[in-house]
Amino acid sequence: MYLMVIGVVLAVLKLADVLPVADWPWWGILLPFPIAAVWWAIADATGFTKKRATEREEARRVARMRKHVHMGDKKKS
Repeated sequence: MYLMVIGVVLAVLKLADVLPVADWPWWGILLPFPIAAVWWAIADATGFTKKRATEREEARRVARMRKHVHMGDKKKS
């Protein structure tokens, strides 16, 4: 995601003729986009993306359980 943001910022700076980015070649400006595509392909192929999604879902599940237990304690008091 960071590479995409960097690519968009560089492209906007290039189109707005902001120095020193205006003097850079277009291939240098657009380089973050293919790097991001390669990163996503590798992350998907190795299972990194799925692992991160599973970790987020597990953290939300644990947070819901803790909230439920905490609210149950308040009702008993």
